[in-house]
Amino acid sequence: MTHFTDKVAVVTGAGSGIGRALAVELARRGAVLAISDVDTAGLAETQRLVEATGARVRGDVIDVAERERVEEYAQLVATDLGRVNLVFNNAGIAFTGNVEEMSYKDVEKVMDVDFWGVVHGTKAFLPHLIASGDGHVVNVSSIFGIFSMPSQSAYNAAKFAVRGFTESLRQEMVLAKHPVKVTCVHPGGIATNIARNADQAEGRDHDELARSFDKLARTSPEKAAQVILRGVEKGRPRVLIGNDARVLDAAVRLLGSRYQGVFAAAGRRVGL
Repeated sequence: MTHFTDKVAVVTGAGSGIGRALAVELARRGAVLAISDVDTAGLAETQRLVEATGARVRGDVIDVAERERVEEYAQLVATDLGRVNLVFNNAGIAFTGNVEEMSYKDVEKVMDVDFWGVVHGTKAFLPHLIASGDGHVVNVSSIFGIFSMPSQSAYNAAKFAVRGFTESLRQEMVLAKHPVKVTCVHPGGIATNIARNADQAEGRDHDELARSFDKLARTSPEKAAQVILRGVEKGRPRVLIGNDARVLDAAVRLLGSRYQGVFAAAGRRVGL
C-alpha cells in the first residue's frame, strides 16, 4: 500500500470507467489526485468518490486534444500539488466504420483524443516527472493496439500509435537514465460506456454494436484498475487486462499475419 502513499497522480478520462476506478483506487492507497475529463457531471461524481476516501483531489475539465490547455494544466497541477509522480493517460473515444464509410474528420477526432491526447499528456508532464526523481508514465492503449479488426481502423491506428510511442519512450528514459518508468496498458473487454458513447458511420446500428461489445466486456473497471496498479508497482513495461486480452495476444503471436483472416471472420459474426 505504501507504493502510492503521498504520490501525486494525474488521471485523464477520470469521469467514468477505468479512469474513475483508477482515481478511487489510488485515493484509497494514499495518493494525491489530479483528475480531469470533458464530462463535467462525471468528473464531479468521481471527485466526490475520491473525496469520500479522505484523499486530496483537484478536478479540472480538460480536453486532452487541446495541446496548449494540457500544457497549462500540467504547470497548474505541479504548482498546486508541489510535484507530479504519476501520469495515467487514459482518456479515449471509439468509432466504428469501414475506411470507405468514414470521413477524414472521423479519423481525426479519434486520433486527436486517443493518440494526441496521450502525446500531449506525456510531453506536458514529462519534465515534472523527471524532476520528481520518481516518475511513472502509464499510457492506455488497447488490445486493439496489438491486433486489428474490421471497422476499427481509426481506433486501431490510434492505439497502435500509442503502443509505439510508449515503447519508444520507455527506451529513451532508460538510455537517458531518467528516473521515469513507462508502462503501456492493453485492456481487453472492460465493462465501461466507451461503446455506448462511441460514434459510428452512418447506417450502422449503434445499439446492436453496443450490445455486441457488452457480451465481450468481462472485466470490471475496478478489476482493471487493480491490475494496472499492480503493473505499476512492479514496473512492468506492458500490462494486459483480462483473460481475453491474454488469449488474443497469444493467438496473434502464434498465428503471425494469418490472424487477420481468422479475426476478420470473427468480426463478421459479431457484425463489425
